[in-house]
Parts: sequence; C-alpha cells; structure tokens
Amino acid sequence: MRHFYLFFLLCSWAGHSQNTLQLPKDYSPPKAGLETISWMQGHWRGEAFGGITEEIWSPPLGKSMMFSFKLVADGGVGFYELGHIRELDDTLVYELKHFNADLKGWEEKDEVRRFQLVKVEGNRVYFEGFTFEKVSDDQVVIYALIGGEDGKEQEVAFNFKRF
Repeated sequence: MRHFYLFFLLCSWAGHSQNTLQLPKDYSPPKAGLETISWMQGHWRGEAFGGITEEIWSPPLGKSMMFSFKLVADGGVGFYELGHIRELDDTLVYELKHFNADLKGWEEKDEVRRFQLVKVEGNRVYFEGFTFEKVSDDQVVIYALIGGEDGKEQEVAFNFKRF
C-alpha cells in the first residue's frame, strides 16, 4: 500500500494533459458558486489502483461541500482523503488532506492541499490539476494529474457510479 501514498505525495502539478488544466499566467479566478458543482453530492463508487474507490459528497451547506474518499485494496484501506470545495471570494477552491488507514496524516498539521478553480465549461469544472465531469445523473469522472515516483506525471481518471 505504501506505493499509493508515495504516488499521491509526489505530485508536482507542473505538467498538463488532455482533461486537466493548470493556472494560466494571467490568472483571474472565474466567478462561481457551489451550484456549479452541486451535482457531485451523493455516494459514489468506482475502481482504481487495483481496488475499490469510494467518495461521499455532502450537499452544499455553509458555503462548502464536504467529501471523504477511500481506497480499499488488498483487503484493507489504502488511504483516505478528507476535504471540501468551498466558496471563497466569489469563486471556488478545492482543498484536501490525506490520511493513512490509521488516520495518521500525510500533510503537516496546518498544511492543506489547495487547488484553484481554473474554469467552468459545460458539464466540466476545472480546478488546477483536477477536473470534475458530470457524465450523467448517475456517473461522474474525476481526472487527476498525479506525479509518480519516477517524477513523471500522468492523468488518472476515476470513474464513479452513484451507489
């Protein structure tokens, strides 16, 4: 399981790919509210990294949508993520923290991974290095630009179905 942790910890976010975007040089955050991504609320399951992935998103409340993520592989929990998408200064920001199966954090106590909203286009919401795509009411895809142990980045698609 440790290679999953390293895989996610070594993200450099410097590259680009087909479904994820980076902040442009002249970045000015687009105006957006949680109604833009409220379709993510619910219980979602899929497969990735040789296991089952699960995300649970709360409805918008208090200018945020909270989520939990879990990877289950090899008969146990690989890791968790906890976070939210929140409204901040008339735009959205995606923030998260990682945890081992025993809930020991990966990031330092006060450190949070933060991804700025890049743009909203059709059924896609683009954050820096992440894209949320609504395929249907019962299917979503989250694309994540992730750095590997070799320093090379790859885009990973998490295909989720409503559970």
